[in-house]
Amino acid sequence: MADTRPRSSSTPAASFAGFGLPEALVRVLSDAGINTPFPIQSATLPDSLAGRDVLGRGRTGSGKTYAFVLPLLARLATERPGQGRRPGKPRGLILAPTRELATQIDAALAPLAKALGIRSLTVFGGVKPGPQITALRAGVDIVIACPGRLEDHMRSGHVDLSGIEVTVLDEADHMADLGFLPVVRRILDRTPKSGQRMLFSATLDAGVDVLVKRYLTDPVVHSVDSAQSPVGTMTHHVLHVDSKGRLEVITDLAAAPGRTLFFTRTKRGAKTLARQLSARGVPAVELHGNLSQGARTRNLAAFSSGRATTLVATDIAARGIHVDDIGLVVHADPPVEHKAYLHRSGRTARAGAAGTVVTLMTDDQVRDVRTLARQAGIKPVTTRVRGSDHPILVELAPGERTLVKGGYAPVGGAPDGEQRQSRGGGGGNRSGRGRSRGRGRSGGSSPAAGGNRSGGGNRSGGGSRSGGQSRSKQAGRPAGSGSHSASRFSGGR
Repeated sequence: MADTRPRSSSTPAASFAGFGLPEALVRVLSDAGINTPFPIQSATLPDSLAGRDVLGRGRTGSGKTYAFVLPLLARLATERPGQGRRPGKPRGLILAPTRELATQIDAALAPLAKALGIRSLTVFGGVKPGPQITALRAGVDIVIACPGRLEDHMRSGHVDLSGIEVTVLDEADHMADLGFLPVVRRILDRTPKSGQRMLFSATLDAGVDVLVKRYLTDPVVHSVDSAQSPVGTMTHHVLHVDSKGRLEVITDLAAAPGRTLFFTRTKRGAKTLARQLSARGVPAVELHGNLSQGARTRNLAAFSSGRATTLVATDIAARGIHVDDIGLVVHADPPVEHKAYLHRSGRTARAGAAGTVVTLMTDDQVRDVRTLARQAGIKPVTTRVRGSDHPILVELAPGERTLVKGGYAPVGGAPDGEQRQSRGGGGGNRSGRGRSRGRGRSGGSSPAAGGNRSGGGNRSGGGSRSGGQSRSKQAGRPAGSGSHSASRFSGGR
């Protein structure tokens, strides 16, 4: 679709300080080590800070969150903190398709808002509405919401959108995929036409384009890259496996050092695979729509902190969830369409980091996977793998395989009875993938099926695993990349 909307000719600033942001925001960013804007931020901030309606297009992981959070906060900060805060009448609105994305946006926004005395609230289903209603009555400046629960509060009179000054739609294309557009239109109809509106999306499908034409006024378009733009730091592989050996291959990849994210097509599949991995000694947790919000938050926190080294998820995690240092994404079940593949894969190789994407393919999936790769614009390396001792597994996931008796332990430190398998002479760093931070390993006997395996050898970019040293049975796992909230703040860009 040809896009003839105006593009900005503004010269982007080399640092956040150069945009004229409030000093308090620049200071918080600097304290977090965030000084240089990403391309989508450099492109959009001059126009969004000037009050223009903005249409930003960029793939998952391109840094869209700060691109709308910063101008929203800057505008609301022009009034004295607390001034104009009225019960049930927020001034800023951010719509997100999933609870996880809404939570992540709030985690990125919270330290910045605190510095300005601005109050925010997340609104989504799966939790009791009472605390949300109480907070709305007390008065908040910004609501970060999923469309369904927000509309419930609108109907019950607990929130009034007539005072909204800035509205943001994040992952608009995903909202369209989930069928949320009718609700989104009803919500936008209740916001002032004179307010500023920003829409960010990885693609401009027909449904999204309707929103743009109806609700954005003379928007400036910034398209940094499309969802199908090649990520130079991401490598794609297809492992052709048989049904009987599939779980062995999955277990071997999951037992390697670092964080690994597996995707399944169904909630039942995610639950089953997570339990199978835990039973085999892999600290794994699940993430899908059948879990309560509390369980989803706890499991994501366990994965983010490094207590669980493997996350098995449905496509609920393919959008918006950022956890530092995911070096390997595995499509245990190939997705149905190419957009899902791209968004799943976007959980790794974010913000210039390197990552590997693996798709498991059985005989009856060959045609579908080839079509998927063609539509996604990738050329994966395909390898026939008949067992967990194939050398390609060490190449994709270098390092010592570790199994922990009982798998993931929700409470306390690492479970007793960690077991190790040695692969590839001790492995080494996955070249440039930042996976050495996540897993300390303890001693123990090799599992019956394992033993020491050679065949790995030293690999380019290898050497000793910095930060991934072996640990005693009594020692707990290292915290990986830090606390859950800090991880999401640094990654929320």
